[in-house]
Amino acid sequence: MYSYEERIRAVKLYIKLGKRTGPTIRQLGYPTKNSLKGWHREYERDRDLQVGYVRSSGKYTTLQMQVAVQHYLDHDRCIASTLRALGYPCRGLLTDWIDELHPQARRRMVGRAPNVPHPPEIKNAAVVELCTRTTNAQFIAQSVGVCRPTLYNWKNQLLGREASASMKRHKDSGSTPKQKDLTELQQHVALLERDIRRLQLEHDLLKKANELLKKGLGVTPQLLSNREKTLLVDALKNTYTLAELLAELDLARSSYFYHCTRLRSPDKYADARVAIADVFQSNHRCYGYRRMRAALGRRQLHISEKVVQRLMKQECLVVAANRRRRYGSYLGEISPAPENLINRDFQANTPNEKWLTDITEFHIPAGKVYLSPMIDCFDGLVVSWTIGTRPDSDLVNTMLDAAIETVVSSESRPVVHSDRGAHYRWPGWLSRVHNAKLIRSMSRKGCSPDNAACEGFFGRLKTELFYPRNWQDISIDQFIQVVDSYIRWYNEKRIKISLGSLSPLEYRESLGITA
Repeated sequence: MYSYEERIRAVKLYIKLGKRTGPTIRQLGYPTKNSLKGWHREYERDRDLQVGYVRSSGKYTTLQMQVAVQHYLDHDRCIASTLRALGYPCRGLLTDWIDELHPQARRRMVGRAPNVPHPPEIKNAAVVELCTRTTNAQFIAQSVGVCRPTLYNWKNQLLGREASASMKRHKDSGSTPKQKDLTELQQHVALLERDIRRLQLEHDLLKKANELLKKGLGVTPQLLSNREKTLLVDALKNTYTLAELLAELDLARSSYFYHCTRLRSPDKYADARVAIADVFQSNHRCYGYRRMRAALGRRQLHISEKVVQRLMKQECLVVAANRRRRYGSYLGEISPAPENLINRDFQANTPNEKWLTDITEFHIPAGKVYLSPMIDCFDGLVVSWTIGTRPDSDLVNTMLDAAIETVVSSESRPVVHSDRGAHYRWPGWLSRVHNAKLIRSMSRKGCSPDNAACEGFFGRLKTELFYPRNWQDISIDQFIQVVDSYIRWYNEKRIKISLGSLSPLEYRESLGITA
């Protein structure tokens, strides 16, 4: 995989950096951590590395892999039976073989029938009949339309698992249970019904608090103000008794009637509420209570800051706060960065004078796809591009090789501008730029406007192609073909007003320039 020179260079740099794998890999762009440590062990043992690099062959041959996968497909796609019949390989390796040779074979669809709930009355009646039964539990379960374990599960939910003595069938089918057992059972049912009503009351209070007061579902009703509690009582007094609601909310009877009287009286701040909402909406929803009070003063409406603050809170007029900055793992420059030669000047007098490049990501249901183009500032022509499923060095290196081929026969040596990503600092990229005698230029750290022309191309591509369409049934290969077709249409046919209503290639042809 790697030549002798590349491996010996990695080992010497690893020793120079104090045997730290992370800085070594970031600076070189290769290899993996385990490979680097293995090369170092070989160097410490032999004081040198093998000139040849031979990949060790796998434990199983290609024929064995094909035989195992075919046996899996021919025998009901059972991994266990395949392993027993052949005696190899392990379960994980066989899974990898199946995914490699027949990726569609392991796709599966899982369905589930809808769970139809039963009313509490039916559950209570079934449990009572189970405890006082004169027939078997299977017959009771069939009459309700459930299975026997579900019937016993209802019993455990209502009475608990300890109530098992009464579940035994009487030897004499004509006999009836004792009156004491029946009374206790009825008391249990009454307690359960009371608990259910209390839980339903708590649920309705939380639901109304969310609907009327715009509170979260996790709010504690006892912590609400007396005015808010009064609103909840008025909303639910047709369903529950006043005593139940006041006891649950911990609200005094006198406080409830006091706030009822205040709620029926006219609101003296009605005009102020309308004015506050109008000022808030007409000023981009950015006024806090201090600027809001000043704006109301211009309208000859003088109220205190506390009143303004309270009214804005009641009307849910909240100023949007700045988002917290996301965590960044930036640890410093991995190599010296060149100067920003472009300096946001994206105008070019001739082709192949200024090139721009970057990487963008497309996230579709089938997976992620990455695009690396090279844009010419002269007319926006996409000189070369590479589309793949991994944002690695091969993605940008192959794109650069294709772009260099377009200027081999000419004397033009453009400025290649990019961001400060590691893709444009790896040895492969640097050697290609040096050999082609190109000029490097980089944006400032974390400053996307320094590469605005390339970002603008990404925006037009996604606005015109990616966002309006549904990619649910599109595979990754099909999506790559669609993006490739769009870029070719962009170069050949897409009208650009700044070029005199011509496409980039048509514009070059009108000037007598060959692309």
